[in-house]
Amino acid sequence: MASAVEPKTILRGCSFLIEDHPLDLVLIPEELTEEQRQIGELTREFVEGSVRPKTAQIESQDFELMRALAREAGEIGLLGIDIPEAYGGFGQTKAVSMLVAENLARAGSFQVLHAAHTGIGTLPIVYFGTRAQKEKYLPKLATGEWIGAYALTEAGSGSDALAAKTRAVPTDDGSGYVLTGEKMFITNSGIAHLFVVFAQVVVPGANPQFTAFLVERDTPGLSLGAEEKKMGLKGSSTRSVVLDGVHVSAEQVLGEVGRGHVIAFNILNVGRFKLGAGAVGGGIDSIVEAVRYGKDRKQFGRSITDFGLIRHKIGEAAARLYAAHSMVYRTAGYIDQNIATLDEGNPSYDRQVIEIGVHEYATECSMMKVFCSEVLDYCVDEAVQIHGGYGYIAEYDAERHYRDSRINRIWEGTNEINRLVIMNEVLRKALKNELPIFARAKALQDELTGFHAHDAELSDEPLAEERRLTAQAKKAVLLTIGTAAREAGEGLREAQEVLGLTADMLIDVYGMESCILRATKLRQRGDTERAAIAETFTKLFVATAIERVDARAREALAAVAKGDLLTAVNSGLRRLLKRAPVDVVALRRAAAAAIIEVEEWPL
Repeated sequence: MASAVEPKTILRGCSFLIEDHPLDLVLIPEELTEEQRQIGELTREFVEGSVRPKTAQIESQDFELMRALAREAGEIGLLGIDIPEAYGGFGQTKAVSMLVAENLARAGSFQVLHAAHTGIGTLPIVYFGTRAQKEKYLPKLATGEWIGAYALTEAGSGSDALAAKTRAVPTDDGSGYVLTGEKMFITNSGIAHLFVVFAQVVVPGANPQFTAFLVERDTPGLSLGAEEKKMGLKGSSTRSVVLDGVHVSAEQVLGEVGRGHVIAFNILNVGRFKLGAGAVGGGIDSIVEAVRYGKDRKQFGRSITDFGLIRHKIGEAAARLYAAHSMVYRTAGYIDQNIATLDEGNPSYDRQVIEIGVHEYATECSMMKVFCSEVLDYCVDEAVQIHGGYGYIAEYDAERHYRDSRINRIWEGTNEINRLVIMNEVLRKALKNELPIFARAKALQDELTGFHAHDAELSDEPLAEERRLTAQAKKAVLLTIGTAAREAGEGLREAQEVLGLTADMLIDVYGMESCILRATKLRQRGDTERAAIAETFTKLFVATAIERVDARAREALAAVAKGDLLTAVNSGLRRLLKRAPVDVVALRRAAAAAIIEVEEWPL
């Protein structure tokens, strides 16, 4: 399927920090085609008709039911969204893949099966498999006849995946390898037929070579540990995978020997991105349920959604969800446009899709993972609070949502690791001058030397002040990055607190701009009612985000600059982010009302 927007130029990952992106290159969910929307509706119908009525059975770990649901999902195409048509799939865009992930959020533990199977369990073969491997496995994975799993984590190597101890020793005749080791916390392990296993190829006199292998469930020597007793997502299967002298042929090497890290890290980019979409769907679900409960719950003769402190929670959740939703589809549009420039006739096309099409936006993928998972946590926490004591009772979905959400900040790379990934990628592009970040930061510092604050005249266009603040927030990020890089030098990579603060600033700036772009496109499309709601959400998000950017910049600058320099950069920051007070109380009330009035997500 062609991209929703035909690209005129490809935007570099993270280039939003130094340039304004053309509006016509920004995808918003309202621009999805009717065919794409039907896929989203099909997903919702499957979840509501086949999955949610069986939630109790699923949570009791009825794995035969989970397999049956996977086959049903396969029959209607929900397992083949990212698999090429030549191998039994549908070859849809990443925007559609995000749409499916978003609408599967209400599926609870089944969503985990689906995400692991269609993502990290299948995509390594799609992008790195040989033709024979694709022909053998992808049709089965597309239908749900087989379930896939991804075996990377070990007891001593979580975030540091390359420290894995699982060994792959070549056989004496050179025809294959013998795998020995144990993988931990493997999703789908109890129901999987095929594992993507990572191991160190060990040859005497040579350095270990991190490599991926395809290992079938019934291979002698492969066994499983007991089901882990988890905080949430109890219906999903999570076990250890024990490899005790497992023989695999050379044809079961995935990709190239010694290049397993390329597979692992590139596939994680997609996993992080899809996790973000699913988190948005889960956040919307939890807040809408809380609103419906709150309207029915009477205290002091009134619905509790009439009270200001409850509206505060709903309004704040609405603004964050709107930002997250806008960020996800904006990023999906960029990735699809990049993929559309690749030559499908190239023998390396599938690999280029992940290594070029997706990897260019590794920063944005990690931003989606961090921001969306933390927005979800905010939403489910406040949903429990709105339910009061009932939110603590398992009879209500709010309790399960709260437990289920917590893992999202841990898997697919912890949020701490992803914050470092964000900034390491930014610094890499800056040092290689792929993006002129340092040059812009230096120019900004020179500009601030002679900067005199003045009240700029704003246009009367909607969101004019929010555009100005977003532009100034970008400068605040550049000021912080430039100062930190100059003062800390090589030591900046060890200053994780500073990198984390700067990553959070970058995320907020991307969110601010994404909100504005979506609201602007809605108004240009003549959708005035939705545009008005989007503008309210945007004003609220920008007003709160600019406060966070300011505070984090000051904290980061104080960690790297001292004396007169600190005084100077703080003065510059104060002038950059000069702003008038905003009535965020009124904005939160208006944002909350947009959901309360219709008892559903209004956009």
